[in-house]
Amino acid sequence: MDVPKLMVAITEPPQTLQPSRLEKLEQMFPIREVARLTGVNPVTLRAWERRYGLIQPTRTESGHRLYSMTDIEQVRGILGWIGRGVAVSKVGRILAKSSEALALSSIIPDELVQADYAQWQTQIKAALSHFDDVELGRIYGQVFSTYSLTVTFQDILMLLWTQLLQQQGMFGHTSEWVMLDGFLRARVLQRLVLLRGLQPLQVVVAGIDGYCRELELLLAALYLGSGEVSVRVLALGQPFDELTLVCERIKPHALVLFSNQAPTSDFARRLNRLAMGLDCRLMLAGDSADLAQESLAGSSIGCLGSEGVLMQQRLQQFLAGTLDT
Repeated sequence: MDVPKLMVAITEPPQTLQPSRLEKLEQMFPIREVARLTGVNPVTLRAWERRYGLIQPTRTESGHRLYSMTDIEQVRGILGWIGRGVAVSKVGRILAKSSEALALSSIIPDELVQADYAQWQTQIKAALSHFDDVELGRIYGQVFSTYSLTVTFQDILMLLWTQLLQQQGMFGHTSEWVMLDGFLRARVLQRLVLLRGLQPLQVVVAGIDGYCRELELLLAALYLGSGEVSVRVLALGQPFDELTLVCERIKPHALVLFSNQAPTSDFARRLNRLAMGLDCRLMLAGDSADLAQESLAGSSIGCLGSEGVLMQQRLQQFLAGTLDT
C-alpha cells in the first residue's frame, strides 16, 4: 500500500529566512504602538489577552507588555474574524483549529493537505475492514511520524472514529468502530503513562458520566499534558458528588471536568457548588466549555475549550494567573 506522497514534502526542512525577515520577527512593540498599528485600543487588547487568551505578549521585568510582529498579525487576524460576524469568544477555537493547517498550507496547498488526510483515512479503513491490527498499528505509526499529536487525532483519526460511530447501524461498521476505539484507547493510555513524571503541576481530569466517551476523555487528558503539567485521569463513572473528596486526597493544582454535551442550568449550579468546595482551580473542557463560556464568564470556573492546542494553552494561562475566568 502506497504511503501518501505528502509525507516526504512536509518533512523536508523549511527554507532559511532572510536576515531582514528575522530582524523583523524579533522586533518588539509596546501596547500603545500595537494600538496605533491595528486600531484596537489597549483596553481591548488586554481583555483579549486576559479573558480569552487570544494573545500572549512578552512581559518585561517591570510587567510591561511587548508584542512581536507575530502578535500583531494575530490581532489583525482576530479583527478579520470579528469582521465576518464571529463572536470574539469563538475566535480562539477557530484560530487553534486552523493554526497548524495554515502552517502547512503556507508551503503546501490546503487541498493537498486535505487529500492527504483522506488518503490516510482510506488506508485505516482498509485495515479495519480486514480487522488487521498489525497493519493498523503500522499506519498509526506512520501518521504520527508525519503530523503533530493534535492533527493526527483531531483531523485524521477522530474524524474517522466519529464517522464509524454514526454508521453503527450498518452491518460490520460497529465491529470496525469497536476495533478502532479499543486500539486508540490503548495507544492514548500508553502515551499518558509515558508522560507521567515529576512535573511541578498536577491536574486531575474527570469525565461527566454519560456526557462523553472514554476515548474523548483520554484524549483531552493527553492534550492537557506538557513538560510543566502532569495529568491524572479518573475513570468514567467517578461520582460527581465525591470529586471534592478525591481532590482533597490527591491535592491537585486543578480539576478539569470534561463534557461534550450542552450544559443545563442545573449542571451550571452543580459546577458552582463543586467549585466552592474545592481547594484547587476548577475548569471545564470539551464542547460544553465552548457552549458555557459566556454563561460562566465572571465565575471561578475556567473554560478551556475543545481544541487540543487551545486547551493546553488556556490551562497553562489559568494556572499562571494570566487568564481570567
